Amino acid sequence: MSIRILVIGAGALGGYFGARLADNGADVTFLLRPKRAKQIADSGLVVHSPFGDTRIRTPQTVTSDSLRRLPAHYDVVLVGCKAYDLEDTMDAFEPAVSDATVIVPLLNGIAHLSRLKERFAPSNVLGGFCLISAALDESGQVRHLNDTHQLVFGELDGTMSTRVSRLKEAFDGARCEAIATDQIIRRMWEKWVQIAIAAGMTTLMRGSIGAIVSSGGTSFAQALFNECAAVASKAGYPLSEEATARIRSAVADKSSTVTASMMKDLERGARVEADHLIGEMIRIRDAGANRSDPADSTTHGGLSALDLVALHLRVYERRRLEAL
Repeated sequence: MSIRILVIGAGALGGYFGARLADNGADVTFLLRPKRAKQIADSGLVVHSPFGDTRIRTPQTVTSDSLRRLPAHYDVVLVGCKAYDLEDTMDAFEPAVSDATVIVPLLNGIAHLSRLKERFAPSNVLGGFCLISAALDESGQVRHLNDTHQLVFGELDGTMSTRVSRLKEAFDGARCEAIATDQIIRRMWEKWVQIAIAAGMTTLMRGSIGAIVSSGGTSFAQALFNECAAVASKAGYPLSEEATARIRSAVADKSSTVTASMMKDLERGARVEADHLIGEMIRIRDAGANRSDPADSTTHGGLSALDLVALHLRVYERRRLEAL
């Protein structure tokens, strides 16, 4: 028995994974803004990827207005949006959610899980994230930019439930890698640590990881790693040896051309997920903490690496708002 899947948006993430599902025969509908709905109605949903191109000529679409007028419940809602857009996004897809609906958020970090569970029922919410580099080009086509296209999801309590298995079955045969896991929170923390380090380094230094390391930034990268890893441990999710080695290697790679998406947003003057990715990490660190702990990695003026990144991003956001 097939499941009905609502994909929020058809940008880089929703467009890519939604198209892969639709191409695989899944019952997929895209919740779109009117401008994007018209664009896709005119030219279809197109994906260009090293793993094969896809064109969904007439995808099923719905707008928030039409969904409110004629509510329709879905088995699964895939949510890929910026953290600062989550409230508006929840407003848009709320009519699609029943007691049996599974919401799979693909946001970075952790804080959004609480917001989703408060708005809906805790039983509605799974954990999830994706690993992919993709973007929309000027014509609205999805461009997959690397050789990773992984979507990971699972129950927050670690069980391998029937509904997780059904979602995995919808992806079976699709041209992407879908992983159902009984360790979703731990894996979300691992991604959060790596994203926070990459975002912190590249936004602060305005360069790729390789350029930063080659310019003498190794000690800063390792200080940022140590601090973020300590926060994960404090939260009850210490990094595994494999994750520790992988992340340390990634942030010390002189050949790396990686820049975080937050840096790209910052360089074009856009809003950034500073509070969700960096601010929340600091709040967890400081909850009941003794900041004189010698394990804290400090930089100039007693600021830790995370504090320095957060200060930089607050100044950026202040300047951005003043320019509006």
